Amino acid sequence: MAKSPTFTTAHQPPGQSRLDSRPIVAGIVTALVGFTSSFAVVLAGLRAVGASPEQAASGLLALTVAVGLGVLWLAWRSKVPVTLAWSTPGAALLATSGAVDGGWPAAVGAFLATGVLIAMTGLVPALGRLMARIPATLAQAMLAGVLLQLCLAPFQALGTVPLFIAPVILCWLLMMKLAPRWSVPAALLVALAVIGISLAAGGTTLGDGEILPGLAWTAPAFSLQAIAGIALPLFVVTMASQNVPGVAVLRSFGYDTPWRPAMLVTGAGTAAAATFGAHAVNLAALSAALAAGEEAGPDRHRRWVAGFTSGFAYLVLAAFSAALAALVTAAPAGMLEAVAGLALLGTLAGAVSAALADPEDRIAPAVTFLMAASGLAFAGIGSAFWALAAGLVVRLVLKPRSPGAAG
Repeated sequence: MAKSPTFTTAHQPPGQSRLDSRPIVAGIVTALVGFTSSFAVVLAGLRAVGASPEQAASGLLALTVAVGLGVLWLAWRSKVPVTLAWSTPGAALLATSGAVDGGWPAAVGAFLATGVLIAMTGLVPALGRLMARIPATLAQAMLAGVLLQLCLAPFQALGTVPLFIAPVILCWLLMMKLAPRWSVPAALLVALAVIGISLAAGGTTLGDGEILPGLAWTAPAFSLQAIAGIALPLFVVTMASQNVPGVAVLRSFGYDTPWRPAMLVTGAGTAAAATFGAHAVNLAALSAALAAGEEAGPDRHRRWVAGFTSGFAYLVLAAFSAALAALVTAAPAGMLEAVAGLALLGTLAGAVSAALADPEDRIAPAVTFLMAASGLAFAGIGSAFWALAAGLVVRLVLKPRSPGAAG
């Protein structure tokens, strides 16, 4: 993908106050929605690939700090309301991948490799063009298959811990009707309240060591299985489901994304934070509209302040990340996955719709979806890689022959 020019600032429109607080409020809301709606997915993903509770909390802290610092730099330098996030679809991929050969150190090595690949898309335009050649329908089908098992978790939990999960689902449904943007944060608050009541009833308390933020460094290890089973699918999912849509969201509001700086910052941030458990940092997609739209004020030339403010807000949220991680980790079995599944229902619906959008090209995406959902692991490599490979093969075989081909 070629480098895009940044949106240039202009003089302040007459009569427009530079003290407008709306960009600041929009930035805070952007960070709150981005963090609370998906941190449970991050914890579930990191735990699934072998992280201990302390390592998962470290990963969440490292991600939050990397996102905050990256947004501060990009928004200030470009004067564009660019916002960052962690890869929520990537975390969902981890949650269904399971441990790889080499355990947690190998997963950390895969995270580091993912950061290098992201940075390379900013340095090497050919890599961006290669990524663009992967059919979007197959990338979305792979994502949908990965998300399926996690999105089943809330309904499976109804059969195991109904008293815990039923209030969460009811809150989510009600908020989807009244205020969809806040449906997952509200459901999370209910879940935290239910977990708190459960812990109090059982006489369980959290120690200071569990609620104070801290980083746990892990020496990375590199293996072919982890690179193929985690790094490559994580890179594809992050680019196709976060970075490319993030560019489109900003463009829809009239802003050009600083593509090369964004890829360098997010790639370097991912690589730097990987040894502390961070899986991937990227452009924000859905929450990007909060900082770039009308909610950030009528003056389009000042909306970059919303992005900049979201960076500060993420750094503040980092101070509470360990406490939230400890509380969620202490939840009854299945509760964490159930909350994560609710957070991803909208993403699943969008991925399925995009995968099957072309009526002339549905078989290859369907194979990709089913292969990813199957959980197949072969040669130590998870189903996401094989799903994408199978989809490409099926698409190639079923591709109509050109009119000039010999009969």
